[in-house]
Amino acid sequence: MQDFKLSNKYIINKSDLNHQNLLRYLDEIKNNSVDYADIYFQYSKNEFWSLEDGVVKNGSYSIDQGVGVRSISGEKTAFTYSDDISNAALKSAVCAIKSMGTHGKGAIYQLPKNNTPSQKYINEDPTQSIPNTEKIEILEKIDKLAKNLSPLVSKVSASLACSFDVILIQNHFGRLVEDVRPLVRLSVSVIVESKGKREQGSSGGGGRYNLNYFDDEILSKYTKEAVDNALINLEAEASPAGSMTVVLGSGWPGILLHEAIGHGLEGDFNRKGTSAFSDKMGQQVASKGIHIVDDGTIDGRRGSLNVDDEGNVTKNTTLIEDGKLVGYIQDAQNANLMNMDVTGNGRRESYAHLPMPRMTNTYMLNGNHTKEEIIKSVKNGLYANNFGGGQVDITSGKFVFSASEAYLIKDGRISHPVKGATIIGNGPDILKQVSMVGNDLSLDSGVGTCGKDGQSVPVGVGQPTLKIDNIVVGGTN
Repeated sequence: MQDFKLSNKYIINKSDLNHQNLLRYLDEIKNNSVDYADIYFQYSKNEFWSLEDGVVKNGSYSIDQGVGVRSISGEKTAFTYSDDISNAALKSAVCAIKSMGTHGKGAIYQLPKNNTPSQKYINEDPTQSIPNTEKIEILEKIDKLAKNLSPLVSKVSASLACSFDVILIQNHFGRLVEDVRPLVRLSVSVIVESKGKREQGSSGGGGRYNLNYFDDEILSKYTKEAVDNALINLEAEASPAGSMTVVLGSGWPGILLHEAIGHGLEGDFNRKGTSAFSDKMGQQVASKGIHIVDDGTIDGRRGSLNVDDEGNVTKNTTLIEDGKLVGYIQDAQNANLMNMDVTGNGRRESYAHLPMPRMTNTYMLNGNHTKEEIIKSVKNGLYANNFGGGQVDITSGKFVFSASEAYLIKDGRISHPVKGATIIGNGPDILKQVSMVGNDLSLDSGVGTCGKDGQSVPVGVGQPTLKIDNIVVGGTN
């Protein structure tokens, strides 16, 4: 049973509202014959520190709060929001929603029967977890570690971000739900120089923890990864171009899976028929042996949630099973319009945004091959171990991704590093070109942020090592 201590402390007790007020306002909206309505409160605290060349360049702290009111009538949505949490603001919002005058179709919204959240992360404020002096020390340690790792390091940048969100949702059925969401992230970037050449490397991670997560072992790991990445690129040759076999590394390369395939499995795109996976439920859309899930239930992960932004518990949802499309990522509106189950994926950037179906932690499950077996099976190809930016077209599934760390494979062995490689293809095709799936599944370190329709939310990605038989590689050689 939720006790609402923190939402009372940060939201209700700081206003002239009480829980009975919320029920009354919700009833007013429902009397307008809408299909669904909810009220979403958010209190948000954010802190950011950055260091460059051994000096703290930025330290910022902000607090935001507000309320969003929504009603749904069929495919139409009425929405308004305010940064003033008070009876006056809610009365005005309810009047605005009612004046929009859309009437529902009498749809019976089906929400999950088992909708009791479990605790997947701490409910503490990470901004208060350690003193400010220790936050600065974390960044200073990274600067010293990087410069001690190599004399070629000419510049070190590091940043530390943490946030604390308290969410309170009053849904259509009178149910009140609270979630308290901590989030921390550490980013490291280095530049190395040698013989007139400069290269950059980066690393980082985090999750739903407090700042004690970043102990000396973690700091050493992130810093070494950033320096190694930069040094490897310093020695890299120009990447060849053309159609070839590509092996994707485990972990963060799952960002390609997220962008090229995950977005195409979100309910709104499929309801509207604009996804490359529309109307393919039950069909073979990938090679046998491929299993892809979206899992918002993993303890402490960046993309995990106790409940989504509609107050529904998150799930481990199977999307592709043995190559067949078996599920979509759904919020309440799209699930009900499509007569499918709600999956707990209704997400929004803040109280000032509408929820929509979004990914949480999306990844491919293990296969039967070792990484060594996969590499050994390739005579000539590319091993892409890390990715930078990319672009994808949801309608066609076409994508372009740049590899930030890649190597040639020759005669079954990883050869010298290359730079400038881009992976070009489309989601549906790449799924059918996967011939070997590794048994070394790993998730990213906790750095993912997903953008959709102007909204950004934290996410996680992952995969085992994958062999793609034929895909286009763009290069500079």
